[in-house]
Amino acid sequence: MKLLDERRRFTLMLDYEFGVGTSRALPRSGLDYFYSRRSDRLKQVMHDGKIFAVIRPNGAIALSLRAAGILASSRAFMQNSVTVRDDAAQFVRNGKSVFCKFVTKTGKHVLPGGEVVVLDESGLPIAVGRAKLPGAFMREFKAGVAVKVRSAHE
Repeated sequence: MKLLDERRRFTLMLDYEFGVGTSRALPRSGLDYFYSRRSDRLKQVMHDGKIFAVIRPNGAIALSLRAAGILASSRAFMQNSVTVRDDAAQFVRNGKSVFCKFVTKTGKHVLPGGEVVVLDESGLPIAVGRAKLPGAFMREFKAGVAVKVRSAHE
């Protein structure tokens, strides 16, 4: 039984995880929603035939780099971002982890274990991954992994 329509359910999930207002940046059309046959749980969201987001079993949203690029127009979503120096950006584009010493700026909503988008100094999304530290600590520490990159720009 679907209590909410597909788009409304996904917008509520996005706003909960990434901040109120993030869902306003969603494309108006082209989104397809796929559910589990057994549990009727939202599993995956596609946009124009390509993966937009995967919903993990715990309910967390794992965004694709394409989705991060689309949602980057939302100010609320950008509170989940980590900016790295350009000399490290090339390594991050190749799928390497982000180290604390290369972090120049973080959003207010960067929490350990949370989904973040990694930006280069010009503000372009180059990767998505999971934060390993709170955002304030990333800027303070000079060693250690700040973000474990899951998907990077090729």
